[in-house]
Amino acid sequence: MKFTAEQIAGILEGTVIGDSNVEVSTLSKIEEGTEGSLTFLANPKYKPYIYTTKASITIVNSDFEPEEDLSTTLIKVEDAYKAFTKLLEYYNQIKLNKSGIENPSYVSESAKVGENIYLGAFSYIGNNVKLGDNVKIFPNSYIGDNVTIGDNTIVFSGGKIYSECVIGNNCVINSGAIIGADGFGFAPDENGEYSKVPQIGNVILEDNVDIGAGTTIDRATLGSTVIRRGVKLDNQIQIAHNVEIGKNTVIAAQTGIAGSTKIGENCQIGGQVGIVGHITIGNNVRVQAQSGIGRSIKDDEVLQGSPALAYGDYNKSYVHFKNLPKIVKNINDLEKKLNGDS
Repeated sequence: MKFTAEQIAGILEGTVIGDSNVEVSTLSKIEEGTEGSLTFLANPKYKPYIYTTKASITIVNSDFEPEEDLSTTLIKVEDAYKAFTKLLEYYNQIKLNKSGIENPSYVSESAKVGENIYLGAFSYIGNNVKLGDNVKIFPNSYIGDNVTIGDNTIVFSGGKIYSECVIGNNCVINSGAIIGADGFGFAPDENGEYSKVPQIGNVILEDNVDIGAGTTIDRATLGSTVIRRGVKLDNQIQIAHNVEIGKNTVIAAQTGIAGSTKIGENCQIGGQVGIVGHITIGNNVRVQAQSGIGRSIKDDEVLQGSPALAYGDYNKSYVHFKNLPKIVKNINDLEKKLNGDS
């Protein structure tokens, strides 16, 4: 689709400086702009590129005044970065504006389907499934029996939602994510062999939750594994059975959280963090990448290391870590002197 500068300015409540009829059909970085593309300038570091970009339209802050001639049409807005983000969201809505049921696909006769849904080819909708309005299920996805999915939720290609799980409104489940697989529950017997413990709970995702590609969230042994409202999970994260993650917490890729751990609200957890089971992490906690959490954490702590230390203590200690060989040598030399060794 093509949009004119005038149409885009209308969406963004901006002002056109230049040709209001120029058209764009794609987006680009300012340094890689081509004719027919739209870009933006928000970071002053990229300001030189606005004089060389070939992008047809550039979104800029309202206080921007060119110091050289421009070949690009400007759209002036209050905040160029936020405006471009709004445009990306608008573009994404158009790109994902699919509806209807493609064949071949399977929808159980007992399933209840809302208005304006999209079901991609080779997808499976099980018994007693409830799909809200504007739900989009992309090809090769699996929705198990008795699953409920709220309005405006998207399950991208290859997403798997096992039976009994509950997905809220406005959620995004990316490709390859698995919601509701069995938790890692096995009990040893007297011979050292392991018997599987049935996992009969489910997973609940509240509203506005994003699940990254390849992330897995295990169903509870009993009760529910719960991901609260507004949580954002990156790709390739493992959430074990009966974990609870508080609202608006964000977790980066390759983090693993063991069973029955409770994480508070508004936490920020870096990539490759390991968290043991059956502990409680408070609200507003920040954990640096590759840290290991082996104890309960109070509100507002900032942690780093494995096992994790208070962030400030870790940085002070690291100065000494680097000098350990020298420190050990000095101690050995002092001991020799004290002992009268030559």
